[in-house]
Amino acid sequence: MNTTILGIESSCDDTSAAIIRDGYLLSNIMASQEVHRKFGGVVPELASRAHQQNILPVVSLAVKEAGIDLSQIDAIAFTRGPGLPGSLLVGTSFSKGLSIALGKPLVEVNHLHGHILSHFILQSGRDNVVTEFPFLTLLVSGGHTQIVRVDGFFKHEVIGTTIDDAVGEAFDKCAKVLDLGYPGGPLIDRLSKEGDNSAFKFAKPKIKGLDFSFSGVKTSLLYFLRDRVSEEPDFIIKNINSICASYQTHLVNILTEKLVTAYKQTGIRTIALAGGVSANSELRERVIDAGKRYGWKLFIPEVKFTTDNAAMIAITGYYRYLEGYRTQLDVQPVSRSLDYA
Repeated sequence: MNTTILGIESSCDDTSAAIIRDGYLLSNIMASQEVHRKFGGVVPELASRAHQQNILPVVSLAVKEAGIDLSQIDAIAFTRGPGLPGSLLVGTSFSKGLSIALGKPLVEVNHLHGHILSHFILQSGRDNVVTEFPFLTLLVSGGHTQIVRVDGFFKHEVIGTTIDDAVGEAFDKCAKVLDLGYPGGPLIDRLSKEGDNSAFKFAKPKIKGLDFSFSGVKTSLLYFLRDRVSEEPDFIIKNINSICASYQTHLVNILTEKLVTAYKQTGIRTIALAGGVSANSELRERVIDAGKRYGWKLFIPEVKFTTDNAAMIAITGYYRYLEGYRTQLDVQPVSRSLDYA
């Protein structure tokens, strides 16, 4: 069949390009932007400028590593949204230009849809086992926290979502107030390994159903640190590991409790993780433990597929292309959430 898709991802601060052929990953190249670290978070204007510099060499390298010629691709899959408007515009505009130059169709992809379908990426030389329908996905990232019921490649239902902030924001806020650096999640994860996760307590949101809330958790952390530092100025320095451990465990508790509730309500035993926060080691361990307890069939992505990468855009574009989806050249990026289909 030899259906070959070029995927392009530029939703935030990572420029990525990947080649998928018949579901198999041939290449997945990424350029990260170190400039944001000194600001403690992503600066949108700097991100869009870096995408402009990176996108051509990243695509060129992805094509070279895949061992193909650009003329051999069947379509160009690109992230339409959600994400930063300027970053999305770079990827969308580049994809349009390449589409015109090559005479190849465009296939727009929802960034979140890409995270969900990352479990269908095939790799040569691996014992590939793909997710079975239906399954539940805990989708956790810097911008989104959702539980999604997935009944097919294009049949999704969000059964739980955050009513305010995403869990990734909660991690980053903690790292910022502790002056750890950016991105915060991996730093907190590393420090937590040396701390006591039962040392401190934080407010637990009382949200009914499967929805999440993390704004109150962040506020609880701020008040906790303010009060303790006023009593003991070097409190943070002395307790940094246990603060991180206690806060991380608190967030992971919220996520896993909701996921278990979703399983009990739906009866679906096939469970998947997706999104940048799914790289968190404690979250992975807790979900694995829950899986053993409840008899789940788990799909936990490789860390390289948890971040914003083009492989997930290419595989989603591949299935959309086979289904007959095509995108017109007048398409515009959308920064807000889109329908998964």
